[in-house]
Amino acid sequence: MIAPISFILGIAFHARKYVRGVADYLAAGRLAGRYILTIGDMTAALGLINLVSLVEIYRRSGFAVGFWQISAIIVSTVMAMSGFCIYRFRQSKALSNGQFLEMRYSRKFRILASATRILAEMIANSLGPAISAMVFMYLLGIPSQFTVAGFAIPTYPLLVGGLLMLSLSVILPGGRIGLYITDAIQGIFCYPIFILLVGYILITFSWFGQVVPVLTDRVPGESFLNPFDIENLRDFNIVFVFIIIFGGVYNRASWMGNDSTIAGRTPHEQKMANMLGVWRYGLGTTMTILIGVAVVVGMNHKDFATEAHHARQELSMKADLEVTKGDEELLARVQENIGAIPPLKHDIGVDAPMSQEENLDTVYLDAAHEGFGDTPKGNQLFQKFKTIYSQMMLPASFRQMLPTGLLGVFCLLGIMLMVTTDDSRLINASSAIIQDLVIPLRKKGMPPQQHLRYVKWCTVGVALFFYTGAMLLTQLDYIQMFVAIVLALWLGGAAPVMVFGLYSRFGNTVGAYCSLIFGSSTALGGILIQRGWATVVYPFLENHGWVESVGWFLGKVSGPLNPYVVWEMNPVKAPVNSMETYFIAMMLATIAYVTGSLLSSRKSFNLDRLLHRGKYNIDGVEETKSAWTFRSMWGKLIGITADYTRGDKIIAWGIFAYIFVYQCGFAFLLVVVWNSFSPWPVHWWGNYYFITYLVVTPIIGLITTVWFTWGGIRDIRQLFRDLAKRVVNPLDDGRVKGHVSLADIPLIGSDENDEDSAETSEKNL
Repeated sequence: MIAPISFILGIAFHARKYVRGVADYLAAGRLAGRYILTIGDMTAALGLINLVSLVEIYRRSGFAVGFWQISAIIVSTVMAMSGFCIYRFRQSKALSNGQFLEMRYSRKFRILASATRILAEMIANSLGPAISAMVFMYLLGIPSQFTVAGFAIPTYPLLVGGLLMLSLSVILPGGRIGLYITDAIQGIFCYPIFILLVGYILITFSWFGQVVPVLTDRVPGESFLNPFDIENLRDFNIVFVFIIIFGGVYNRASWMGNDSTIAGRTPHEQKMANMLGVWRYGLGTTMTILIGVAVVVGMNHKDFATEAHHARQELSMKADLEVTKGDEELLARVQENIGAIPPLKHDIGVDAPMSQEENLDTVYLDAAHEGFGDTPKGNQLFQKFKTIYSQMMLPASFRQMLPTGLLGVFCLLGIMLMVTTDDSRLINASSAIIQDLVIPLRKKGMPPQQHLRYVKWCTVGVALFFYTGAMLLTQLDYIQMFVAIVLALWLGGAAPVMVFGLYSRFGNTVGAYCSLIFGSSTALGGILIQRGWATVVYPFLENHGWVESVGWFLGKVSGPLNPYVVWEMNPVKAPVNSMETYFIAMMLATIAYVTGSLLSSRKSFNLDRLLHRGKYNIDGVEETKSAWTFRSMWGKLIGITADYTRGDKIIAWGIFAYIFVYQCGFAFLLVVVWNSFSPWPVHWWGNYYFITYLVVTPIIGLITTVWFTWGGIRDIRQLFRDLAKRVVNPLDDGRVKGHVSLADIPLIGSDENDEDSAETSEKNL
């Protein structure tokens, strides 16, 4: 573990010599190649917290729902090949999300929207270091406290602080230059670890002897294998998949400018990096699926009953300790209940099939609930326990399953996934604070070195915020649900603001304000209801005798979508889940944006100037267009344009063949049609997942491992060469005047009348 981490830190410190301007530190001088962006995005997107979240989903809903997520892959591929939002945002040359908002709307809206986005992002991302520290505690069996000179010192705060300091060490010296390079290197390191873990799990667990029987042993309507038999699954179901797809498309541009979407050498290179993302998850996808398989099978098959019993006992005892927080009497009562549970062994085919409500974990959850008591406070404590129990099942089970050497390898993987996620989140937040809150409020710019000092100190401040959030944050829901509803404070209203801002001329500042107000307030209301449901909201309804009437109303509203959406009263958890709240927020925000824009002004926005098109093109490279013909039709449909090289076309057609011919045609549509007329036996689905997950995907993964490793090393070397000869523009620091970046004004001019018009609209609003 020490050697690769030390090497990564050395590269991060080496990158600082190439930082000479603001754009270098925040966007790697906009010189990053496609492979360095693609590999870095893979590890940053996977993340340790995301791995834990995926296992939560697999344990709750199995793998049948994943079949419908093939449609999400297809949609995201279409978005990538078309360059939807990505291409236009890179054309704007905005150095941050907020700079784009000021160029498109107004400075005051930039500040309000950026503050909303940054706050939501920082609260949600505070969960990352907290989950990572807990994973290592449960994975390595680290005690909750240790004694030094007679004083008891808690372990958790020290672990969180250490992990954040490691991420700061990577990001502070070279900014995004160091971030992209170290993320790419860590991504290259991750590939052999993926292979080791995949190989071990395949050797340890028999697919047809253990995996398929466990996944088949489910009650009707809750299948873990058959995607046509999942109507009774709650939370992670088809509605969940639909909202993920819809939100992924609609909010595609909502984080642009505060991540790798500003660093590509050209808009085309940025688009190609996005397209290559279709290939990058080969081995990573196989690994995450097999990790989920290992946890589900290892905790439920009778062959692993002893290890599962030790894992559940240790997990429950540590979770009790976290929840009770020094209440010795309550802790003793709960642990007595849990300690009395004997080893559980489920005999498939003899015992009743398992379900979401009745499974081997139900005994532990019921014992804990009985110990906490059926009171408002007890219900809230039980919800905390249930959350920790669900999240820490991965490290608790792997502690029992993995041999010592492989446990160290998995720990190294966890550290790299944690660092690549947290360092990007640190600089995303700190750069957004400086670029979108500090810079717009200053009357004059700052010298580059002072500007960079501000960003670095702000990064340290964001780390302190994450640390404080990790200490104070109380999570009562699944990771995916918690993150969704917190980010909905921004994403609930951001989608129409960004999409219409990039693609419409009618949208204006009033519409943007309306969208943000309606979307964010809906999400905030959902958060407050969820947080106070067990202790405030439900007791209030119960005291006033409104439980039945409110329950009747919710049942009527959700009735048309039953059984996929069921809003029923529960004293522990709010009826409307986080993803459903997120979707409602997006719908209300869209109505508000369109209505506000159409009612307030009919003036068209100068979209060509924003996107540097036509007479405003300052790069000297004209955007080439070709006529639609029968011969060029298919190329245009998959996004091929005149600036594609032969290699680019091969990549595009390869993605088309893999996604649309294999995945969409054979692995999805053919299967759907076949099962519509002649449903498969459940064991056929075991064969289907074996072929798609364990044969085809690993082959793709091995090919892309070699391909992307070579491309990543080439792009790293090229980035260093390009940075060494880059000419720095001191005006390229994110400032805007008259809807135009300050760096572009000498070339294309600005229109301060537009700024005055925006100010007038704000006053009218």
